[in-house]
Amino acid sequence: MDKETEQKYVEAGTIAKQARDYGKDLIKVGANLKDVLESIENKIIELGGGCAFPPQISVNQIAAHYCADPDEETVFETGDMCKLDLGVEIDGYIADTAVTVYLGDDENMKLLSDASKAALNAALNLVKPGVKLKELGSAISKEIESRGFQPIRNLSGHGLDRYVIHTKPTIPNYDNGDNTTLKEGDVIAIEPFATNGVGLIYETESSNIFSEISSKPIRSMYAREVLKLVKEFKGLPFTTRQISRKLGMGKTRLGINELLKAGIIRGYPPLPEQKGGMVSQHEHTIIVKDEPIVTTR
Repeated sequence: MDKETEQKYVEAGTIAKQARDYGKDLIKVGANLKDVLESIENKIIELGGGCAFPPQISVNQIAAHYCADPDEETVFETGDMCKLDLGVEIDGYIADTAVTVYLGDDENMKLLSDASKAALNAALNLVKPGVKLKELGSAISKEIESRGFQPIRNLSGHGLDRYVIHTKPTIPNYDNGDNTTLKEGDVIAIEPFATNGVGLIYETESSNIFSEISSKPIRSMYAREVLKLVKEFKGLPFTTRQISRKLGMGKTRLGINELLKAGIIRGYPPLPEQKGGMVSQHEHTIIVKDEPIVTTR
């Protein structure tokens, strides 16, 4: 990795950290979820970054991929376990980070929130070239299980590349036996999820987060209008709210449905825990070196 590329990753991480900390302070009982997400998105842009994916806040049993609709009026309630996950890009170079905000006073739920944070720190302490992926997973699961919880085994950390959110290597949240080693210059996001459920998630049926996966002609006028805006994201994920600001919700939904049917875009639905367990998450982005750079810390 050349110095210019490294600097762009670091710059994205600096903005992501600031936006994460800003957003964390907005998550309070009675605050409107959609308003908080829009404030975070505006903060990222104000700081000079682009959204690598739409900021998301997944609450309670939803582990990931929850983004508010334009007309949503959900407010945070006492006892909510809120996972704020956001990404920033600078010229396509990405920082991905997450934090959990628990809005209650139950000691066991505080321990659950702390479990994913402790697991993240344990994995970060191991990162360097030559470390096996299964070693990271083992460190993560040990921290979570020592507190009486389960890691979510079918969610994982991931590599990052230019305009690509998820690529190799896959960073497991348990010892999956993967002997693949980290390499100098890898850029990875480590994101432990902890739960008091069974440690597995499933996909729901509906989605409002999408990304372009193929390029082909489309006849529908509404779909063409939506696709023109989708192209501006350069393959990175977007949400219906970002499109509807320019086209309105009716035209946006019609266009997105046509693009889904044509296989031009795919959806990323919310991911609940299989048995309804509460879920916490923490995440940092790291450039792998002998002295690794945690860009979002």
